[in-house]
Formats: sequence, C-alpha cells, structure tokens
Amino acid sequence: MKTLIHNATIVNEGRMFVGSVAIDGERIVEVSEKSEYLDCSEYSEIVEAEGLLLLPGVIDTHVHFRDGGQSENPAGTFRSESRAALAGGVTSVVDMPNTVPQTTTLEALEAKEALARRDSAVNYGFMLGATNDNIADLLALDPTRYAAIKLFLGSSTGNMLVNRGEQLDLLFRESRKLIVAHCEQEEVIQANLHNLKLECQGTDRETAALHPQIRNTEACFLSTYHAIERARRYGTRLHVAHLSTATELSLLSNFDLDRKHITAEVTPNHLWFDDRDYAELGNLIKCNPAIKSNDDRLALWAALEDGLIDTIATDHAPHPLEAKRRRYFDAPSGIPSIQHSLQMMLEPAIGNKELLTMVVQKMSHNPALLFGIEGRGFIRPGYKADLVLVRPGVEETVTRESLLYKCGWSPLEGQTFHTRIERVWVNGCDTSASTPAAQPLAFYR
Repeated sequence: MKTLIHNATIVNEGRMFVGSVAIDGERIVEVSEKSEYLDCSEYSEIVEAEGLLLLPGVIDTHVHFRDGGQSENPAGTFRSESRAALAGGVTSVVDMPNTVPQTTTLEALEAKEALARRDSAVNYGFMLGATNDNIADLLALDPTRYAAIKLFLGSSTGNMLVNRGEQLDLLFRESRKLIVAHCEQEEVIQANLHNLKLECQGTDRETAALHPQIRNTEACFLSTYHAIERARRYGTRLHVAHLSTATELSLLSNFDLDRKHITAEVTPNHLWFDDRDYAELGNLIKCNPAIKSNDDRLALWAALEDGLIDTIATDHAPHPLEAKRRRYFDAPSGIPSIQHSLQMMLEPAIGNKELLTMVVQKMSHNPALLFGIEGRGFIRPGYKADLVLVRPGVEETVTRESLLYKCGWSPLEGQTFHTRIERVWVNGCDTSASTPAAQPLAFYR
C-alpha cells in the first residue's frame, strides 16, 4: 500500500518547508518539496495535510512502563502505556530495567522483549540495569542487543543503587555501550531525609514541598560531578538522565552531538513545573530527581536551546493514584507524562521555527543518533515511516476521561494545549485505521 501525505509543513533536520512524503509499505520512499508535480494517481491513500505539521515520530528513550511480567498488579503495562504513548505522537520507546523482575540479565531482557512483542503499540527497546554484582556479565553481552546500560547512582523506585567504587571503575573503564546515569548522591539524600523527618514530627510540615529539600541541588551536583569525572577519566560514553538543576549545567559542554562523549537529558516535567506547583499538586509531581525552583526550570530551558542538553525524554513513571495520596514520606516518586509530552514541548514552540526545529531535534533526531537506533528519527527516504501529524491552533484540554494510562491520572488534568495529535504512523501503518505494527528497535552500537 502506498500513502501520500500531501502538502504538510514538514519539520525535519533544522528546516520547515511545505512538501509531501510518500510511504510504500513500512518505509518512506520520497520526500518532496514540489508537491504540485507529484503524480497522485499511484497512491492508494492521499492524506491532505495543508496547514498541519508533519514531524518524525518521537523517540522517548526513558520510560518506565512497569511491566516485567511477574508483578501481579503493575502500575502500567506495555499494552496500556504504549497506547498512551501512541496517542501523544511517540512511536518508539526505551524501557527502564527497574521492573519486577529487574532487567539485569539476558534472560530477563528476553522475557521483556516477548511481552513487548505481544502487547506494544509502539516500537520498543530496553536498557539493561547495572547492579553491584552484575557488571562483568553486562560487559560480556552483545552491545547491539540493548539500548544502553542504566546506572542508578541514587536510590529510586525498585532500588538498584550501585555504590561500589571498584565496580563503577570497571563499568566506566570497559563499557562499549552508552551508560545512562541517574545522578543523586545517596548520602546527602539520606542525611536530609533523616533531619527533615525529625523536624516534621508533631507538625503539619510534611508535604511534597520537602522533596526538593531532601533531593536537593547538592545531591544532584555532587553525583553528576563524580559521574562525569569518571567518564572523563576513562573516556566513557555517559548520558546524564533527567537534569533538574542549574548548577549541573556548568559540568556540560555544548559541542555538536557527534563530538560529545558526555551528554544530557531533560524531562518535559522539569521544564513545565517548578517548586511553586507543590502547593496545588503535592505528591502528583513528586519525582526523582525533584522538581526544583523556577530559576532552575528557566536555566534548563536555556541550556536546551543552547545545546548543553541533548535530548528530551519523559521518565514516564506511573503509580496508582491511591499510592500518591499517601502522606508525603510514604508516597512513591514518579509522574505519568508520555501521552502529552510532545504537546508540552510544542506549546511554547508553535509559530517559532527555531523552537519547533529544536523540539524535533531533541525528541527525535538526537535520541536516534545518541542511542544508535537504525533507520528512525528522521524524515528521510529509506527510513521507517514513523511519523506524527499535528494540527496547531486548536484547543485540547486534558481530562481524566481522555487519559489512556493504567493509573488513570495526570498532574496535567485541566491543562489546555493549543495543538492536537491528528494522526500517527508506525512503520508505515496508519494507527488510526489499523492495529499498530510495532517492531523491536535495532541498535548499531
């Protein structure tokens, strides 16, 4: 079947232009800026897209779909969370290893691949998790089998903290694969937590506003500093996940991506919310690392535009609403966000070419390049037809009824966006008309 997306405003590789994209099977076969000369008779479907934005599908390289196959009641599944992703224009995801069971062995990886093959609506890949005991085994595996090694330098959901110096040295010295690090200094967090628990006893101070005081700037900076120092010592490819502070930015460089071996990610949540939002949203925006000040938020935006930050990924992390309603110290950390991540990033970008092309670069192009994902992330002939058509200038309000997450809630409920995700193609399949044809991601390094 041949499809023509006709007269769209294509946003791709730093450019915006009116043109058409031809799809044959699962691949793009032509990208034309001369739509008026195309012979439309050879296409079985023509999608008239005048006034709409055509983007490469989002590649979200940091999601927690929660589905490891053995939890009796996970907060999310590949079936539920991948369909939420698809509704938001995300066509490929990389899932994190802190599931039940943890994805720390080849056997666990293969079991999770089988789950995704059965249930996922979007293309999928996985990170393998480092532990204090499995580094040598990870280093022996074929690096094309998985996206990256996930390293927790601070404890978080499904604690996989790695804190043995000799094991960290081994990993950084020998890894042929990108290391993605969650950077928070555990000793600082535990000291802050101990002190604030004592201070809050018998008071009404126990609220989510404590979160950025416990997982504070010092905890983030020290951990990121030590991870980057190790990476520089050994020449390791290191990607710092979910930056949350202005101070960490001083540790980064804004070379072109192909010249960097130390890169960084930011989430839409850390660009959207700040510590003033705890008063209204409380535990709903409790996440690790914590959402911090408005000054931090603005600094992260500036660093994204300047090139210090290389990718945008959600850290999508659902939890049941009843768990989030617990007292602050007992409530889990994590925010479901993948269904609206593209709209969050497009909201300030519509009508601004520089911001629009930057969003596409950080959400599609750079994730493909950084993680070595074959044939995706760009609108190019020969590439897989993972595409999203966006209608700007229309209002769409987030309601609980519109959410596709298994957990059924979002801190964005009531938010009105001024874009709508009109249609999404995965491997050339129009997902509005047929069952998604998801595939495993192929990694070339």
